[in-house]
Amino acid sequence: MSLKKFFFKNKITYKIYLYYHLYIRHKGFKKKNTYSQWGEDKFILDFFKHKDDGIYFDVGCFHPFKYSNTCLLFNKGWRGVNIDVNPTSIDLFNIARPGDVNLCTTIDEKQSEFKFYFDHPFSPVNTLDKQSYENFKDSYFRKWKKKSFEGDIVKIVKSKTIDEILEISKPITNIDFLNIDIEGMDLNILKQLVPDKLNPKLISIETHSTENTKLRDCDQIYDFLKDKNYKVLNRAGQSTLFELD
Repeated sequence: MSLKKFFFKNKITYKIYLYYHLYIRHKGFKKKNTYSQWGEDKFILDFFKHKDDGIYFDVGCFHPFKYSNTCLLFNKGWRGVNIDVNPTSIDLFNIARPGDVNLCTTIDEKQSEFKFYFDHPFSPVNTLDKQSYENFKDSYFRKWKKKSFEGDIVKIVKSKTIDEILEISKPITNIDFLNIDIEGMDLNILKQLVPDKLNPKLISIETHSTENTKLRDCDQIYDFLKDKNYKVLNRAGQSTLFELD
């Protein structure tokens, strides 16, 4: 039995491992200048340099520190809503950001059930999109020459409507920053949030075409946001930042 599997066997050892993961392995007590994968958070922080108490809405939040576009904002005093289909991700957020609203779910127009393609509890390749999972898995394993921790597992996750999430999140309103990173389903979520439910001043979303992101979807994201009065402000790696015009 691997060390990880041992710690995941019961609630006590699981909680110990989460604290180890956050504060020893990822040195969560040590403040950093950037946490994002592509440095987006430095630009985001500069954009909101005059706002000390804003609200973020992070869909596909993944991790409180690693690759986070909201951690610098959190360190500044912001609070918000973090959503992910991976229960381990939400457990990490409940420890690191207890003042936030942390929800293990996804967003859909009605309450539904989705297949969740799961590699392991801390994997960045966990996703609701099967093709993205297969593409990620192949490239990730080729690069690192590692096999998955638990093997290919399909779990079922129940969605919530955006109205349900906003009700749970009260009194959080007036979202300033929206971050979306849910491999392969970004456009679908974006259409449900903007602008009818949320009207953020800044949006970060993956738009660059890769083997995991269809070029057609990227074009549709640009067209959709342009139609909703957003303009491109900056690009970093595979992410594009859109400002409300």
